[in-house]
Amino acid sequence: MNGPLSDPGVRSVALVRLRVGLGDLLCSLPALRRLRAFRPDLWICLVTWPETAPVVERMGDAVDELLPFPGADGIPERPPDPAGWTSFVSAARARRFDLALQVYGDRPAANTVSAALGARLTGGFAPTGWTPPPGSERLHLRYPVHLHEAQRHLRLIEHLGLPPAEAPMTFPVTVDDEAEHAAALARHGLVPGGYAVLHPGASSPTRRWPVERFAAVGDALAADGLRVVVTGVPGERAVAAALVAAMRAPAVDLTGATGLGGLAALLRDGAVLVGNDTGSAHLAAAVGARSVTVFLPGDPVRWAHRGPRHRAVVADVPCAPCPHLECPIDFRCAASVRPDQVLGAARELIGAAR
Repeated sequence: MNGPLSDPGVRSVALVRLRVGLGDLLCSLPALRRLRAFRPDLWICLVTWPETAPVVERMGDAVDELLPFPGADGIPERPPDPAGWTSFVSAARARRFDLALQVYGDRPAANTVSAALGARLTGGFAPTGWTPPPGSERLHLRYPVHLHEAQRHLRLIEHLGLPPAEAPMTFPVTVDDEAEHAAALARHGLVPGGYAVLHPGASSPTRRWPVERFAAVGDALAADGLRVVVTGVPGERAVAAALVAAMRAPAVDLTGATGLGGLAALLRDGAVLVGNDTGSAHLAAAVGARSVTVFLPGDPVRWAHRGPRHRAVVADVPCAPCPHLECPIDFRCAASVRPDQVLGAARELIGAAR
């Protein structure tokens, strides 16, 4: 196929993926692995936030380098650092990339960042309503709003020269991860298949299903004979503690107590994950775990995983999906998702496994 990614003259590519979420990067990984398999000679630089380095490191040889991004106007994930912009652009241009690709999404500001890198060719996603510069039309793909996030990136690299092929989501669990996981199970008396994981946190308030509803699901699963484990990152300790306190049944709180690989193994060996539309749902999909994901303002077309091991319970309100990080009205999407719906989906998955 014709395209810059199949051109041996293109030896280096900068991928502008200005996302901070675990799920965002995991959804990029199938395309990155496809690209590496097709072009083992290609130098792949991921332009993103420096705090994502532990996740990027887990991508192995799919990425050669992380170029830390300082922020820019129009990119909402972090406030821009104007003082760091000049040095960032200088560092990017010194690398003399053959190709810079906007793989951020439906936001023209990311195309501005891509153009600033000074690559010989610039392309990637063309946001809705944005027109590519003359002569670069073939290097851009109109942002495919109808596809899942992982499929969007695969579609882009196919547009740019790779042959179509299946590329499932995966995540490597190392020997050290397995040892951490085994120690955690032994410490808390947990057995594979005998516990359910609840993940009540999310980066934005509007994606957090209320704690008391999680507690109702947790108590019901405990009554079914499962141990209940609560997980989250260190910054989610308060919401996790609130969930544990709201439950009548005892729960094991592992919030902030596992590494990324340890969490992956914990999800893999659990009976089911019940969580919000956040990174844990994508990590569960990558390791083959069963999961129920609650979608409030999030877009299930973009983020829900398909297949017999996954269920999405979606808010039934006309204003969802929406882009708000904090609800400007009455958070009616959260009230529209009932515990019995989520519990029914979890029991369906557990029953199928048994």
